[in-house]
Amino acid sequence: MNIHEWLLLTYKIPPEPARKRVSVWRKLKGMGAVYLQGGVCLLPKTDDHLRRLKVLENEIAEADGEALLLTTVGLDQKQEAKIIARFNADRDDEYKEFIEKCVAFEDEVAEETRVSHFTYAELEENEQEYKKFKSWIEKIQKLDFYKAPRAEEAVQRLARSEAVLDAYAHNVFAAQEENRPPDASKTPAG
Repeated sequence: MNIHEWLLLTYKIPPEPARKRVSVWRKLKGMGAVYLQGGVCLLPKTDDHLRRLKVLENEIAEADGEALLLTTVGLDQKQEAKIIARFNADRDDEYKEFIEKCVAFEDEVAEETRVSHFTYAELEENEQEYKKFKSWIEKIQKLDFYKAPRAEEAVQRLARSEAVLDAYAHNVFAAQEENRPPDASKTPAG
């Protein structure tokens, strides 16, 4: 049986100033931590997570707070499965939002196509949006420690968004005067 180990951080920070509590919360969420309850969170046990949590433990102490960092395992496979399910649920929520944004992007490009709005400026804007999607999914994947169920759907949706963008780019290039083949009927007679 493969036993998963986790780092368990429990902490308390004085309520004021609130920015210190928010800063710790953001850092933990940015690392992919799941909260079991307020001030109690888990991360997979890795050297990187241990190092980052030790730094955070110092930050909590500097904020006049208290922190305790432990290594833990699930009592049995059922408990372990519950923990992994919590991590996967958090990632699936992020993948769901990502997929919804991709669908909205595809709908927007479809509307631009429907109204024949084929400009380089619009193409550039759409390419920038697509680059944000690529960066966003990479961030989610980095925190997807246990291969959340919606991961593959998100990858497929990104590929679809790329295909939609490529088709739009083809239409933009075809619509521009300098890319059209010369009209033989308008050439001077020789």
